[in-house]
Amino acid sequence: MAMNQSSAVAQSPTSTQALDVQAFINERPISSLQWSTVVLCFLIVFIDGYDTAAAGFIAPALSKQWGVAASMLKPMMSAALIGLAVGAIGVGPIADRFGRRRVLIGSLLLFGLFSLASMFAYDVTSMSLLRFLTGIGLGAAMPNAITLTSEYCPARHRSKLTMAMFCGFTLGSASGGFVAARLIGPFGWQSVLLVGGVVPLLLAPLLMWKLPESLQYLVARRGGEGVRPLLRRIDPAAKSIDSAVMTLPEIVKVKSDSAVAVLFSPGYPIGTLSLWATYFSGLLTIYLITSWLPTLVANAGLPIEQASVIGGMFMFGGALGCLLMGWVMDRFEPHRSIALAYAISAVLLIVLARHSGDLQGMKSLVFAAGLFINAGQSALLALAAGFYPTQGRATGVAWMNGIGRFGGIFGAYFGGSLLAMGWDFRAIISALAVPAFVAAGAILVKTLQRPAI
Repeated sequence: MAMNQSSAVAQSPTSTQALDVQAFINERPISSLQWSTVVLCFLIVFIDGYDTAAAGFIAPALSKQWGVAASMLKPMMSAALIGLAVGAIGVGPIADRFGRRRVLIGSLLLFGLFSLASMFAYDVTSMSLLRFLTGIGLGAAMPNAITLTSEYCPARHRSKLTMAMFCGFTLGSASGGFVAARLIGPFGWQSVLLVGGVVPLLLAPLLMWKLPESLQYLVARRGGEGVRPLLRRIDPAAKSIDSAVMTLPEIVKVKSDSAVAVLFSPGYPIGTLSLWATYFSGLLTIYLITSWLPTLVANAGLPIEQASVIGGMFMFGGALGCLLMGWVMDRFEPHRSIALAYAISAVLLIVLARHSGDLQGMKSLVFAAGLFINAGQSALLALAAGFYPTQGRATGVAWMNGIGRFGGIFGAYFGGSLLAMGWDFRAIISALAVPAFVAAGAILVKTLQRPAI
């Protein structure tokens, strides 16, 4: 009998063909189904990034209109991040049990509705509550978009495509600065939240129509139900799809029904804790910058419009960093590459702190710092998605994201505390080099242990 040339299909002892779904994806060119999935997930994380960063961009206007000191906005800055953590940690296991697609659509509707509701906030307390509820939806969306994208990508292109998709988050965050600069003056701070609410509600029907469920999830949790039509869309000419039994080798090797237990099964604990520590330190730095940089720049005497643009430069640098890091990770050792990105960002922050009076120099340095630290941070999501098996992948990515969000919460709150203590631009930006260096060291610890599969 002739041997089948494709490693995706193998003969079992009973002569029933077993089709390895991941190998099927790896062996074929990228199909229109896969490209459309990447694009849809890009759109999800774009508006996710916009809504996540919105509070930082409207903070100077809120401070002026409500007559409160910038430091008094700490609860509002922290509330969305607490919601992000709750959303990520709570929804990760749900996505591993009930599917990525449902969670993505539901989270989009949730944060769109509460972003619209935030337009009617009248003080710091009401805004903080509504930002918390918005954050739950935001926290559920991004980890599942990362997971779904990585599961539809061939292994040889996974880092590049996952990182390119994640650029949507940094571009969305950056666009908030430019939207705020254009809209707040003539239309008020509410206009920024209006955009953040309407766009996800318009996107949700498109996702219901076009977004597929994860193939790996369908094999692991539903016995392959619904897989065959999706495989035909990837390769209409493929043989044996109808008769083959769908498999994933990793299902046999990770024996746990609990998605959370997978994170601490043999070969995973050190990697899990290292990812958490790195993501925590990175988000502490990033969210202190995105939450308070416009305010710090405005306090230094620049117009609010320029403050918003400088804040946007940080995230635009991050978008370029995502693209470059995907290319780097597919060619070089990823852990060392990520550590180097964090270390360079720390040095750039120290230099930036000494250029607080130079507008053009600030823009260039903020852009460069954003490039490297966001490159390292976004690379962790691709790294985590490849590190965990299907049964715990959404949980692994989401819990890293959720635990890390507490670093963002601390950063957003700590920034307000430092402002209240009288720290200026130079002192606060210099201090941020410390967690960036910590992140560089923490990711190298992950190399001490490899997973059992």
